[in-house]
Amino acid sequence: MSTATIAGKPVHVDEEGFLTEYGEWDEDLARELATQIGITLTDEHWKAINFARQDFLSQGETPTLRRMQVEGGVTTKDMFVLFPKKPAKKMAYVAGLPKPAGCV
Repeated sequence: MSTATIAGKPVHVDEEGFLTEYGEWDEDLARELATQIGITLTDEHWKAINFARQDFLSQGETPTLRRMQVEGGVTTKDMFVLFPKKPAKKMAYVAGLPKPAGCV
C-alpha cells in the first residue's frame, strides 16, 4: 500500500489510485478526485456518492450499478451521465471506495 497527497493531505491508495482507508475520505478529497477524472460534482453526484458510502458501510462492498438503481434510486442511465464510460468504477473512485468487483 502506498500513499499519495490529494487535496493537500496524505491518503492511502492502491496501485490504481483507489483509497484503501474509508476514514481518510472527505468531501474536499472527493471534489479533487472528481476533478482529476474530469467531473464537476453536482447534487445528483452527491446523491450517488452518499448512497454508495452508506451502502458500503452496511454491505461491506462497493455497490454495483444494479444495487445503485434498485436500492439507491439512481438509474443506470443516470450513472452513465454522471460518471461517463465506467460509472461504477469512477463513482467508487470519487466516493473513496474500493474498485467494484468485476470491474476491469
